[in-house]
Amino acid sequence: MGKLSVIVSVYNEEAVLEKFYSAFQTVKTGFQWPYELLFVNDGSTDRSLPILTALAEKDPCVKVVSFSRNFGHEAAMIAGIDHATGDRLICMDADLQHPLECIFPIMEKFDEGYEVINMVRVANKSAGFIKNITSKAFYKVVNLLSDQASFEENASDFFAVSKRVADVLRGSYREKVRFLRGYVQSVGFARTALEYTAAERAGGASHYSLRKLMRFSVSTIVCFSDLPLKLGVYTGFVCALLGLITLVYTMFTYHDAPSGYATIVTLICFLFAAMFIIIGIIGEYLAVLFAELKDRPIYIVDKKINMESKADA
Repeated sequence: MGKLSVIVSVYNEEAVLEKFYSAFQTVKTGFQWPYELLFVNDGSTDRSLPILTALAEKDPCVKVVSFSRNFGHEAAMIAGIDHATGDRLICMDADLQHPLECIFPIMEKFDEGYEVINMVRVANKSAGFIKNITSKAFYKVVNLLSDQASFEENASDFFAVSKRVADVLRGSYREKVRFLRGYVQSVGFARTALEYTAAERAGGASHYSLRKLMRFSVSTIVCFSDLPLKLGVYTGFVCALLGLITLVYTMFTYHDAPSGYATIVTLICFLFAAMFIIIGIIGEYLAVLFAELKDRPIYIVDKKINMESKADA
């Protein structure tokens, strides 16, 4: 079967780490394969690192990669993939919203020959109505705009890949502005999906604010679609059509000597709004290009526990 690597991203999760480890100890009794439990500490400022260090000291199967500062969830997941030594890799969060029991059906899918297993969330007990609606809307918009791949709706950062797919992610897809779950779904290979229900958080609170979610959404669209850059052309046609309508209206109402104030103000507001939206879109793409040109590392490792040294990226 090969070795299993369970990759867990951690950021200020002191309230749940011991609960996660205890739950994992219960689940692992059913394992029929060697494994490693790889935690990636994304620059936590609470007691997460001391807790992980203590777990690693008593259990050699627990491995820890700790960042020099917070680089973000996307960086933590790719760092886990970079440092994993397993033949089958499963990425998940530490808050126990991703059920550990799903490891067994995931391994069955690997046995069936699949190399990418997306975990699709059918319900989220801790998310409100608005968050569930916006999550569905996010994937619909991305699928509408993207011409590179079709994404599973409600796919999460809970996924599994084979060593061959992991090697592709390690060697390629090294953008600084990234959407890892999108890359996983766009690399090809035999792919399937499993459904799960997200449980309540075991403790703590979500670290994704509305502002972070908005930034994440914009970055995702920029990563997978160039359609927004073409909005200028479409907007030009719309403005030309509106200009033609205004011209016809003016010609047929000239005898009434209208002042035209409302028409002019409306057109100016519309044109300036369209112009600034397009400039903003171009700015987002330029920001991505600037980040890539600087070529700074995706993450910087400060400490490794129970691991051999590997190059950091």
